[in-house]
Amino acid sequence: MSSKSVLVAVGLLVVTALVFAAGWHFGSHPVRAVASSAPAAAPDGAVAWQAIAAPLPGTQIDAVRRGVPVDQEGDPPPLARVENADIKRLRAYPMQPPTIPHTIDGYQVDKNANRCMLCHARANAATFQAPPVSVTHYMDRDDQFLATVSPRRYFCNQCHVVQTDAQPLVANAFRDIDSLIARPEAQ
Repeated sequence: MSSKSVLVAVGLLVVTALVFAAGWHFGSHPVRAVASSAPAAAPDGAVAWQAIAAPLPGTQIDAVRRGVPVDQEGDPPPLARVENADIKRLRAYPMQPPTIPHTIDGYQVDKNANRCMLCHARANAATFQAPPVSVTHYMDRDDQFLATVSPRRYFCNQCHVVQTDAQPLVANAFRDIDSLIARPEAQ
């Protein structure tokens, strides 16, 4: 082994040790409680859940962990309720698959049947007043058009999710191209 490769290996070992030590230091700060774990009733009768713990100032590493240190297991947030309003939402990031604006409980989507295609197949979309499946879903990996939905696009829930009342875990200022064209920002 050459001396250059030994130096590289030692350097990587030192960097790894420093990163580990920093993570251990920042993840070991105590957490202060800000709310009880019991739900609070909202005016409309819904249950409003608050964060169970908040980090001490300057110790938050990961916003998604909601203040729980990395070496501890946090309580999961309650399941979000499905919104069944049939209202099309704006996208949260470029090329996001559209979200499903209705409940899909009991829909059969397996190798034998796809309940989504009853309404969203291009032949049936007008009848059910549903948006048709994109033509890209009828293309194979070689960009050849097929008579039916491509097998790689057949299981809708691989990409499309149901709309819920869940609050975003991180802030998002994404604006789609249509809104950028419609309202150019002031110079």
